[in-house]
Amino acid sequence: MPNDRLRDAILRNGLTPVAVAERIGVDAKTVERWITQNRTPYPRHRHAIAAMVREDVPYLWPEAVTPERASKIGQSELVQLYSRRSSVPNDLWRRLIERAEQRIDVLAYAGLFLVEQDPMLVDVLRQKGLDGVTVNILLGDPTSAAIERRSVEEGAPGVMAAKIRQVQGYYKRLDDAPGVNVLYHDTTLYNSIYRFDDEMLVNMHVLGFPAPHAPVMHLRKLNGGDLFRTYSDSFDRILGVSKRRPGDEVAA
Repeated sequence: MPNDRLRDAILRNGLTPVAVAERIGVDAKTVERWITQNRTPYPRHRHAIAAMVREDVPYLWPEAVTPERASKIGQSELVQLYSRRSSVPNDLWRRLIERAEQRIDVLAYAGLFLVEQDPMLVDVLRQKGLDGVTVNILLGDPTSAAIERRSVEEGAPGVMAAKIRQVQGYYKRLDDAPGVNVLYHDTTLYNSIYRFDDEMLVNMHVLGFPAPHAPVMHLRKLNGGDLFRTYSDSFDRILGVSKRRPGDEVAA
């Protein structure tokens, strides 16, 4: 069977097998065999091609990275572990947001702290959208049972829904911003996820503790790793079921 994923990725990036071969220093016929005969390149060539076409090695060559190897690489994706979210430096949040060139993803119930610690955040996100960055902000539906359950578990009934309605006032200013989507979900969150291109902050949820007092992992994506991909896949699943609710108090 041919490697259709590799063929598609090469063409999608405006490349040809000859161009790929020239860039990585191999014969064009070798690249053709990688495509038509689904041969697996050496690791150095796999990583070079994956970077060239902006895809993960496991996506292009699913059998090339064993689960054990993916787990080992995943350990190296952990840049820093913070014992609580309040320990994450504000300048790290600012740097990750400012450097993002392709996507900014926010998955939380409210994430009110983001706009409170940076009064210019909404303006920055608007400009990011204008610059071609895709911004997806997924907030909890304040009318959902999952939201009230979280508030009760934290010993503060009604507070989470109030926080969401408060943060809506900030994000309302992004209604007409190109490239920016503010959507709502009613899923049970086990983590809040903040992605900035190939870096991510994952705020783990702990029963009975508010998010500022729960640990945060700073992850940086590595080709072949499975830790970053686990959380990016989780975000994408929730993005797929998130909705706009125009005309009421949770309007996007």
